[in-house]
Amino acid sequence: MNSEKDSAAHISKPSIAAKTNTTSNTISSTISNASPNTAANTTADSFSQRTNTINESHGNRNTNIDALRGIAILGILFMNIFFMNDSFYGYAPHLPQIQSDKILEVFSNFFLEGRFLSLLSILFGAGLIIQYRRFEANGLPAYPLIKKRLKWLIVFGVLHGVFIWGGDILLTYGISAFLALNYINSDINTIKKRASQFIFAALALVALFSLAIEDEQYFRGSELHLQQLNDWSASYLDIVLLQLMQVGFMLLIIPLTLMWFAAGLMMWGMALYQQGVFEYGLDKNSVIKCVVVTVVLSSMDSILSFSASPVLVEFSSVLMMLSAFAMALIYIHLVVKVCQNSHHILSSFQAVGKLAFSCYILQSLIGVAIFRYGINHYSADLYMTLNRVDYFLIAMVITLLQLVLAPMYLRYFKQGPLEALWRKLVMRNIVSQ
Repeated sequence: MNSEKDSAAHISKPSIAAKTNTTSNTISSTISNASPNTAANTTADSFSQRTNTINESHGNRNTNIDALRGIAILGILFMNIFFMNDSFYGYAPHLPQIQSDKILEVFSNFFLEGRFLSLLSILFGAGLIIQYRRFEANGLPAYPLIKKRLKWLIVFGVLHGVFIWGGDILLTYGISAFLALNYINSDINTIKKRASQFIFAALALVALFSLAIEDEQYFRGSELHLQQLNDWSASYLDIVLLQLMQVGFMLLIIPLTLMWFAAGLMMWGMALYQQGVFEYGLDKNSVIKCVVVTVVLSSMDSILSFSASPVLVEFSSVLMMLSAFAMALIYIHLVVKVCQNSHHILSSFQAVGKLAFSCYILQSLIGVAIFRYGINHYSADLYMTLNRVDYFLIAMVITLLQLVLAPMYLRYFKQGPLEALWRKLVMRNIVSQ
């Protein structure tokens, strides 16, 4: 299976291990309070630790987190949309590439690619610690209940991946969160140290796998592209078998690479939450460092992305994932400063954030309906002409639809349908102590 750069079905792609440590030190200095005296300070705290005043354990909501979660869910659609028909390879570039594709790819390298997956992973970690403390505050067995939530998330992920869309992230998150959960009661420095180690170890492991990946010719009108179009326009049963194979592949690869990367980001979310970042944002120096790292690494990523060397193209993805972390922190800071925990600012995004699970599945249903059934059955020739701008515009329409529907839904219901089902399954047979 080809490892497309703009895939949202995976966290990172194979790359060059020899460069990983050098680049990782750059990002580490951005998120650490480096000291020449001790190596331990390399992963120490650089963000001013402040006490959270929003007590989510007793039912209060941090609306900054709701808004961020909504933005993250909507943001990943702009990468997922390319894989809604062909879940293996995604978008088939023109050869030679058209100018609009190049412009959008560079734009994505700075603002979209990997940014919202990283942001969602960080938020997932913050959500773990919030839910854990809420269970404890209500006299419930927190650890067993969190584990039960994750087990059901894995079940949802398998069902979604096999029967709806193979580019599922729920399975990855469910498995990765089990690793992150082991550190939920650790001190902040330990969490951040282990998180950084997991992230960089994952990149090194993925780099090793890249050596075995063949460079397949996948472009608009190529033999492989035409074969994929034929495979994904087959009967629903055939597509289910394809997606079953994809989910099976993910089950094999997640514990080797993706689990460590996603868990590392989740653990950073735990640490950032305890430091009050989701309530106060970052300090000025951290923001400046994140901006510098994002601009430098994203620029390098954009240059290498168009290289004729497969090695350099692979390495560009390492830069992308490292810059994605820094950009995710910038998004967190900006939204916190804009929203200021107000129920009225970014309210539509907050609504999507409250219905994140349901909105994510709805995106898959709409996207698959449009591409796999609508276009395939009524205008298959469009697959030879659709470019990145067209996909981007379709994603924008789906985004606007969800921004309208989510607030309307919450006028009548307190929870999304899937959120309610998930909670019911977890809390079944649970009696408050």
